[in-house]
Amino acid sequence: MIADPSGRVFCGTMPTPDRLGRLYRLDPDGSLTKLLDGIGVSNGMGFTPDRKQLYYTDSPARKIYLFDYDQKTGALSNQRIHITTPELEGVPDGMTVDAAGCLWSARWDGGHLFRYAPDSTEVLQIPFPAKKVTSVTFGGADYTDIYVTTAGGNNRAEEGSGAGAVFHLNLGIQGVPEFFSNISVNGG
Repeated sequence: MIADPSGRVFCGTMPTPDRLGRLYRLDPDGSLTKLLDGIGVSNGMGFTPDRKQLYYTDSPARKIYLFDYDQKTGALSNQRIHITTPELEGVPDGMTVDAAGCLWSARWDGGHLFRYAPDSTEVLQIPFPAKKVTSVTFGGADYTDIYVTTAGGNNRAEEGSGAGAVFHLNLGIQGVPEFFSNISVNGG
């Protein structure tokens, strides 16, 4: 889930036994628009610094897509594959985009955090003592603090000694603040 500069919320669903997942946009007036159907699992999303494109992760497909994004309307168009993650590197999960426009992708069952240049070239790989690296965000006064979440803490013998922990890094790389939602349901 991610909010856009206008306060809209892009949110995905998990698949059910009867249908695959979907991606929706919830607008500030409370209206809901289905954007994508037939998704494995909607996951990490992030806007390019110029706010003209949106990255979107479908985890089971092991793909991070890039869409053209219209900030005025919230419309997505021109879907294309930006990154396909190799099978042995885990499943792409949560993500963010830094101030330089680089994409950061956490890897479920991959034990790493990956940083990609805007052209999709891998530029950094950070290992963690946990197999299930779930998400990443920037924070702190200057957005150079990186926070990484992991899962599997109830089985550290198999998932890694750091499973279930939240990690803090500071590599001197600057992130950007996330946008806030501005949803008003039923006029309230």
